[in-house]
Amino acid sequence: MSATGEGRVELVKSGSGRVGLWMLAWPIFIEIFLQTLLGTVDTIMVSRISDDAVAVVGISNQLFGALTTLFTTFAGGAGILIAQRIGSGSHEDARKIAIMGVTASSVLGFAVSILLFLFSDPIARALHISGGLIPLAHVYLTYVGGGLFLVGMTASLGSAIRNTGNTRGPMYTGVAVNVIHIILNYILIFGMFGLPEMGLGGIAVSNIVSRLLGVVVLLYMFSGAFERTIRLRDFRTFSKKLFGEIVRISWPLGLNSSSWVLSQLAIYSFLALLGAKELAARTYLNTLESFCFTLGYAIAMAGQIQIAHLFGARQMKEAYRGAYRTLYIGLAIVSANVLLLFLFGRTLLGFFTADQEIISIGVSLLALNLILQPCKMLNMAMGNCLNAIGDTRYTMVVSIISMSLIGVGGSYLFGISAGWGLVGIYCCMIADEAARGLLVLRRWRGQKVLREAEAQAAGMQPVRSGKRSKVLFKMEG
Repeated sequence: MSATGEGRVELVKSGSGRVGLWMLAWPIFIEIFLQTLLGTVDTIMVSRISDDAVAVVGISNQLFGALTTLFTTFAGGAGILIAQRIGSGSHEDARKIAIMGVTASSVLGFAVSILLFLFSDPIARALHISGGLIPLAHVYLTYVGGGLFLVGMTASLGSAIRNTGNTRGPMYTGVAVNVIHIILNYILIFGMFGLPEMGLGGIAVSNIVSRLLGVVVLLYMFSGAFERTIRLRDFRTFSKKLFGEIVRISWPLGLNSSSWVLSQLAIYSFLALLGAKELAARTYLNTLESFCFTLGYAIAMAGQIQIAHLFGARQMKEAYRGAYRTLYIGLAIVSANVLLLFLFGRTLLGFFTADQEIISIGVSLLALNLILQPCKMLNMAMGNCLNAIGDTRYTMVVSIISMSLIGVGGSYLFGISAGWGLVGIYCCMIADEAARGLLVLRRWRGQKVLREAEAQAAGMQPVRSGKRSKVLFKMEG
């Protein structure tokens, strides 16, 4: 799918077709798969240093995920608006939104990177990392965290490009970045070609160099992603009205994403209380789970782009039906993948560690994954569809309440206080994903936002009446 105006029109027209979804999804899948592979390679290489190093990387990456949401919030909101504007034919507005999204994400990214670089040790202690692991955490948090702004720039640039319908460009860039990162990892971690062994410091250098190259390539693609070329001086572009739209759709997305990652960070801190082996087992298993979910996540992301284009074009019936197609395809794929993980999990865990206690802990959770991953797919697919039409506040409220009470609260109550350990924590993760998934599915079936937008497009004004806020419509004028 090209980023040209013709390609974007074809995306909307093919929105009701199966091919349209797959054409968007497969480059996203390749890109995410390679990112997951990159994380796996990092984990395997770090495991050659020590299981303690793996534990540090696992909990640190959860922190990075939480902080990254702070400066990718604008990227997500801007991406949805870009797709909607292109669907409605407002290409110049889409261009301005993209520029402001990238600028805001970059500024916030620099602020977060400086914070991590200067205060790595206090942050490590706040994460309950044991004293013996603090030196390793210092290296990883300081230098990998210090380059985190590049992740923000990559996310915002990639999101803008993908939402024009060009999902292949970021994919090709991801391939190159991953290859460079793996090569540099091997050279710098283990001290090849006469270089000193740098350990975790080698991963930091490799991360920064490969991500910097990726940002340069994405900037080049971004400059030509819209009908009018984006130049350096255009980054001064600011529209109060459009920026206000980005903020309105982004802040619920940001709180939603931040709440999820912070809940995962809290759960990882509970795992740290259980012990280093439990933390390492969860880190290894999380890597394997990521492979199971990668194609399902790509389908959900492609569905979001497609539905946002259809919503912008006011093709409401196609958008409504498209959400269920996205869900069914995603569930089939994720269920098949997680079954393979269940059957071959012990063997796969053996690639990461020879510690039989860690492997046994991971194997004990494989059956629960048969329930967890489909619940995640339900939540992701329907939540993304609501986000695509701008109903971001509902997903935010549902997520914050469920993750706080069920995800975090339940995990501490059953996993730590009641002594159920990892099994108790996993059961609460399942309950959280299922509760959110069913609630967002119910919201989508109600078609509230779709009906209001369809009525407005037909020249009708939605009004609310009665104690139950039933939606009525009246003709304007």
